[in-house]
Formats: sequence, C-alpha cells, structure tokens
Amino acid sequence: MTGYGKAENVTGSKKITVEVRSLNSKQFDFSVKCPSVYRSADNEIRSMVSQSLARGKIDLYINCESAAGAAPVRIDPGVFADYYGQVSRIAIQNGIPLDNCGEIVSAILRLPEVVENHAETLEDTEKAVLLETVGTALQAIDSFRISEGAILIADILERVGNIESAVALVEPYEPERIDAVKTRIRENLEKAQLSCDENRLEQEIIYYLEKFDVTEEKVRLRNHCAYFREVADREDNAGKKLGFIAQEMGREINTLGSKANHSEIQKIVVGMKDELEKIKEQLLNIL
Repeated sequence: MTGYGKAENVTGSKKITVEVRSLNSKQFDFSVKCPSVYRSADNEIRSMVSQSLARGKIDLYINCESAAGAAPVRIDPGVFADYYGQVSRIAIQNGIPLDNCGEIVSAILRLPEVVENHAETLEDTEKAVLLETVGTALQAIDSFRISEGAILIADILERVGNIESAVALVEPYEPERIDAVKTRIRENLEKAQLSCDENRLEQEIIYYLEKFDVTEEKVRLRNHCAYFREVADREDNAGKKLGFIAQEMGREINTLGSKANHSEIQKIVVGMKDELEKIKEQLLNIL
C-alpha cells in the first residue's frame, strides 16, 4: 500500500501542485494539507481519494503558486496604524524603548485583520482544475501501487511455493520417525523387564503413533496454499483475506511442528515459519 503520486496543472496565473503519499495501515486514514481557499473542495477531494485508495495512511498535499510571484494579500494601513499607535503609547507609559522598529512591525503584521487576503473565494474554473489535478495524482499513485504490487505478489507466491515444497520434504522422514518410536517403546519395556501381550502392545503403539500422525496437517496446509493462490489470482483488494489464510497456514505449521518428534522435521518446520513470517510482512503492502 505504499506509494507516491504527483501532478501539476496551471490555471490563469496559478500553478497547482498535488502530491499523494501512502503508507501501510489496516484502515483508511486520510489527511489533507492545502491552502485555506481550497477547503471548500474538501468533501469532493476526500470522496475521490476514498474511491481510488481503499486502505492505507494517505497524506495529500496541495500547493498553489502565483505565476506572477506575488501573494494576493494587502496590508490595511488604518488597522496597522491603530495597532502601532497603541503599542507606542503602552511602550511610552511603561518606559519601554522603541529601538527595534523591525520587530515591532513584524509583530503587528501577525495581529488580526492587519493583512487582508482577497483569495478566499474558490472560482468554479479553478476548482475544476484542482479536482482534475487531484485525479491525475491519484492515477499516478495507483499506477505506482499496481507496479509494486505485481512485484510483491510474485515474491509472496514464490514463498508459498517454498512452503508447499517443504511439506513434501517431511514425508521421507515419517517412516523413520515411526520406526524410531516403536523401537524406543520396545527398548524401554525390555529395560524394565516387563512382559506383555504382543497384540495388545501393537494396539497401544498404533494408538500412540496416531497422536503423531501429521497427514491431516499436511493436507490442510496444501489446501490453504492452493486457496491462497486462487484468491491472489482472482480477487481484488484481497489483502485482508490473504492475511486470514496465512493465519490458517500458520496454525497447521505450528501443529506439524508440535507433532514432529524428529529433529529433521523440526528444521523443515522452522524454515516454513520463516517463509510464512516474510509472507505476513509483505501482505501488509497488499490492499
């Protein structure tokens, strides 16, 4: 969901620049910074952004420059003179020297109504150009996201394939693991010098081994991987759904690890977990 888009347009004597930046977020978190004159178009801008960008922390910046290089403001001489007179009288009454005229002027210019802004009304023509520029910037960030998304999903699916391959690596160790458990049980009985019915012993061993059987976990994990690929290929804005599937994959991998009872299988499971964590990290970038 990270991305960047920029667009510029000119209307009359003004140059409008729009920049859009987005970062990862589970929700739609939007903020806009623009000149006060453009606040009247806030609802239209928010609607455009929400329709184009489904999720993410999105910041939109609008800048307006005058082609003539002059700001559309005017100093009211009457208000300025009134403020200056009041400041002078207060300074004389309190024995404060009026040496630094520059600081006084600077302070007065920041007082209310000294500076008049005559560009508070947004004309329809300028508003249309503004919204057009916002739309172009949104198209740019959307193109950026699509390009980055193609790279991300290819990397994610490769890691899903690595997990599928790792499941196959478990199978050669399963007979060895079963034989090791049987041998250990019989050796422990011999050390304890206990005699038992052979048929009953086989039943107990089978019951014991069923607890370590990982066939169901392997089948479910393969199904989750296949479903992950299907959703990634066919559905739009599937980031959250893919995240839920990844959680299910994690459950099966954890259960496989808890039942492993074999050092080599544990190593394979650790590799699966590593791939899954990287998948989850990358999914934060998918809408």
